[in-house]
Amino acid sequence: MKVRFDATGEVVVITGGAQGIGSALARAVNAVGGTAVVFDVVKPADPAVEYVETDVADRSSVEAAVGSVLRRFGRIDGLVAGAAVQPRSPVLEMDSADWTRALQVNLDGVVWLCQAVVPHMVSRRSGSVVVFTSGMATTGYPGASAYAASKAALVGFAKSLAAEVAEHRVRVNVIAPGVIDTEQFRGANAGADREHWQDTIGIGDPEDVVGPLLFLLSDAAAMTGSVLTRERAFAKLATLWSDE
Repeated sequence: MKVRFDATGEVVVITGGAQGIGSALARAVNAVGGTAVVFDVVKPADPAVEYVETDVADRSSVEAAVGSVLRRFGRIDGLVAGAAVQPRSPVLEMDSADWTRALQVNLDGVVWLCQAVVPHMVSRRSGSVVVFTSGMATTGYPGASAYAASKAALVGFAKSLAAEVAEHRVRVNVIAPGVIDTEQFRGANAGADREHWQDTIGIGDPEDVVGPLLFLLSDAAAMTGSVLTRERAFAKLATLWSDE
């Protein structure tokens, strides 16, 4: 079965979209007729992608960025909150600044974004919000307590928001994309950690997550408060199937 998406006239804000999964999604949104607007502290390499310099940990920066999009385009149809940091440190050695920054970017940033964007969606009675969690939210991982804690908190936050705005036809869902080969992943998982993921669930590519994200943004995803999980990378499955 083949699926085709049409985002003609729609505007999708993607945080952390200068690289990795967000960058792949931005290209895909543009390719199906929509307008992707990247919020990031780094400018995207693709000049065709709209960009607003934004620090999601700074509430005033988020509010200014959202205001600029609404003034320019008059609408925001989708919000994909992908900005995150992954400090690595054992709990007993963790610097308080690393812990605070992880919560500010990964958790607070999503709250500020939703507070700025969702009222607009409520007034239009239409919109989709996608929040990123991680398998580490339920399993934990050595040295990744700040990241895991922030991603676990996001599930509870997103489910609560979904319940609050469902009557306004605004959907809020969560995606756990699995292990994806991005710049951030490589920085946090060098050496033995990378080998661990490669040998267990496999490492996917950013483009592998685009289809599920487009689905969650589309009106085909008649659900809210759900968690969509990719447990294994497609490349790993392909390897398993080839052995049969």
